Parts: sequence; C-alpha cells; structure tokens
Amino acid sequence: MLVAHTVDDDEEVIRIFRHERQHATNGACMRKATKHRKVKRTSGNGLTSRQKKELAALAALPDDQIDTSDIPELPPGAWKDAVRGRFYRPVKQVVSMRLDADVVAWLKKRGKGYQTRVNSILRQTMLTDIKRS
Repeated sequence: MLVAHTVDDDEEVIRIFRHERQHATNGACMRKATKHRKVKRTSGNGLTSRQKKELAALAALPDDQIDTSDIPELPPGAWKDAVRGRFYRPVKQVVSMRLDADVVAWLKKRGKGYQTRVNSILRQTMLTDIKRS
C-alpha cells in the first residue's frame, strides 16, 4: 500500500494506492488493477472552537516549556546516511529558453533525456549556491 499526502493552499488530498494479487485458474499469480481512492478535506474545517483554542495556547508556549520526553532526540549518527530529496518530486513548470546551439548539441550528444540533464545541472548549481549563502 502506498499513501500519498499533498497539501495545496486550500486543500489537503490523501491518495491511497493498493496493489492486490489474484490467482488465475492455473494457479499463476496475476496483478490486479491498482485501486485508487482520493479523500479531499479542506484545511481547517474539521476543528472545533475548543480545539482551535488549545492549538493557539500550544503555539504560544515557549519551546523550553513544551514536554518532549515522549519524543527523545535522535543521536547524531542517525542522520549520517540521510539522503536529501530521495522521494522529493518537485512540480515541473514548462518554460521556453534560448540556448546556444553548441550547448544544446552537447546536451543531446548523450542521447534521450537532455531536458532532464539540463534540470539536473541547474539543480546542482542551485543547491551549491544555496549552501554557500
């Protein structure tokens, strides 16, 4: 089962994907169609006034007064193998750019996927620049 949770400005969407297997008459295992359910909920509509007051009171508390004993901090080594953006899939935006012909030829020289290569090169440059800042 895969659960995808996205939040837009005004809407929270939860998608549930489930793969099921069914057996053919000869005993072979076949994949059944993926089930997809979509649950929409507009943000903020499910809270009572009491709940909203409780959340406001918690938000007003200074950090040192919040009891975090049930969620101990991770040891420093817990993040040593962490990978940034492994499951991150940013929204793509269609753009039109004018590039030098030799640059496009260089990108296309390695075969299909030159636009993906352009995106990768720009992303690497962006992340390097962000780290320097």
